[in-house]
Amino acid sequence: MSAPVAVVMAAGKGTRMKSELPKVLVPVCERPMIEYVLEALAAGGVERHLVVVGHRADLVRETLDGWTGVEFALQSEQLGTGHAVMMCRELLQDHDGAVLVVAGDSPLMQCDSIAALLAEFDREPAACILGTGYRDDPHGFGRIVRGAGGQFDVIVEEKDATDQQRAITEVNLSCYVFNGQDLLWALDQLSNDNKQREYYVTDCPGILKDAGKRVVALDVLKPCEALSINTMDDLAAVEAEMRSSTRSEA
Repeated sequence: MSAPVAVVMAAGKGTRMKSELPKVLVPVCERPMIEYVLEALAAGGVERHLVVVGHRADLVRETLDGWTGVEFALQSEQLGTGHAVMMCRELLQDHDGAVLVVAGDSPLMQCDSIAALLAEFDREPAACILGTGYRDDPHGFGRIVRGAGGQFDVIVEEKDATDQQRAITEVNLSCYVFNGQDLLWALDQLSNDNKQREYYVTDCPGILKDAGKRVVALDVLKPCEALSINTMDDLAAVEAEMRSSTRSEA
């Protein structure tokens, strides 16, 4: 089986960040935020990183020049997270091991969470393992709906959730481990029949489950890992969390 590989979504412009930089290059505690993601992946056991670039792709490539294990895929049009992963199809064509799919704007991702997801994949292989976590305030996150016996049923985005589903505090944190070939199959089934006319990687777990594949939602992520960066307020919150963690470790 192939060694694990990561797809890092890094094509976004980050309009709300009020920066001319691509979002993943906006500094967090004086370092481009994507560097924290790549370090966590490497420390968690993933040495090959497929970085999907788009907005100012040349600058992202230049910034990551010299990073071990980094390869690039170009997303010329930003047509959703599923579309971003599709751009890695050729690089994943013969891959039969684990594929992590993560966001490049989540600098608080933890290496032990990545290692735990990979360990579960090795223990009992699945088509998809979702990394989930619990939030006291789940506002803005997709909810993890479980069925009989606590098994994963579906991810419901907040805008589509019923009042009962909105009360769920287990949320999707956009960190997935897929079997490589199952991922490629699921990408072929994606539709952009939605208001945004985009392809969503969040649809892949449900597609695989409906096809009779094993899909697991694993509660291993820490609340801080939910802090992705979309606004300047998010940036301030992430930097405060990083400084707090550094003080705690000192």
